[in-house]
Amino acid sequence: MYEGVVQDLIDELGRLPGVGPKSAQRIAFHLLATDPADIGRLQDVLGKVKEGVQFCEVCGNVSEQQKCRICRDERRDLTVICVVEEPKDVLAVERTREFKGRYHVLGGALDPLSGIGPEQLRMRELLKRIGEADISEIIIATDPNTEGEATATYLVRMLRDFPGLSVTRLASGLPMGGDLEFADELTLGRALSGRRVL
Repeated sequence: MYEGVVQDLIDELGRLPGVGPKSAQRIAFHLLATDPADIGRLQDVLGKVKEGVQFCEVCGNVSEQQKCRICRDERRDLTVICVVEEPKDVLAVERTREFKGRYHVLGGALDPLSGIGPEQLRMRELLKRIGEADISEIIIATDPNTEGEATATYLVRMLRDFPGLSVTRLASGLPMGGDLEFADELTLGRALSGRRVL
């Protein structure tokens, strides 16, 4: 334990996702050794992020305006929506340069043990979007973990009664460049069940 404000800084940094006690300590001591001008820039950016960044009123992505750049882009396909858990997932899909539609960010995944049910997610907003626009396909791109699968299953049940709406799920399976011998049973099983005709 360090004295006073140094320990407070380490404790606060340790509350960030993905930052353990050792990383928090390393970051804290890096900040202590950093030039005051650099610290000032970091403080300014943190203040601007908290004051100037909001969630898109249409899709829930992060934005500096009421609508994010993707929702403002007239070239995007309005009939296809890719449903993701978090704003960071939008960036992951965008990096593929394969998807030309719009997004819907749920704001998490179903996790009853943590008190996250459908009411805590942006599911009503998704239903409203489908009801107001001519949507032909919903692509469910939740994480391939227990919470993501539960969310996908819930969405499929919720959306299957919409006439003319195709509900699809991202394929999952083996990574490019991977070896079969190193794949776990679940991943290999998904790859087998999700196989396609060539």
